[in-house]
Amino acid sequence: MSDAQPPRQTIRTLQARKRIALIAHDGKKSEMLEWATRWKNVLSQHELIGTGTTAGRLKIALGLSVEGMMSGPLGGDQQIGARIAEQRLDVLIFFWDPFSPQPHDPDVKALLRLAALWNVPVACNAATADFLVSSPYLGESYEMLIPDANAWAQARTV
Repeated sequence: MSDAQPPRQTIRTLQARKRIALIAHDGKKSEMLEWATRWKNVLSQHELIGTGTTAGRLKIALGLSVEGMMSGPLGGDQQIGARIAEQRLDVLIFFWDPFSPQPHDPDVKALLRLAALWNVPVACNAATADFLVSSPYLGESYEMLIPDANAWAQARTV
């Protein structure tokens, strides 16, 4: 038997009020603030989570509640990844800077891997984020397939 991936899929239902992570590398923070300001009315209908400085700047700029995690290099990306693995995050908007190497690149890669594994919608730039938050699915319940982690764990303990 191959341990490469969980053997079955199961359905996860996202609620109409989504839990959205907003993350931006230093070179992209201004772009994130501009983007979030344009979408403030939509974002206000959802639960917002952010890492470090991004969360703090969004709170001030938008006047909305944004749950703050640690800064990315201090473990914030891993905290967001844990939320994904626990099905406690629904959407990831992560403006990462392709021109700046990051000391926590392995954490960033792990975060994006978890988002892909758990079928979490991800936007890495403003245009994709526009498409994501303008989707009618954002404001309604949505059923999606995710790996059946319980079946995978049971198959591995044989």
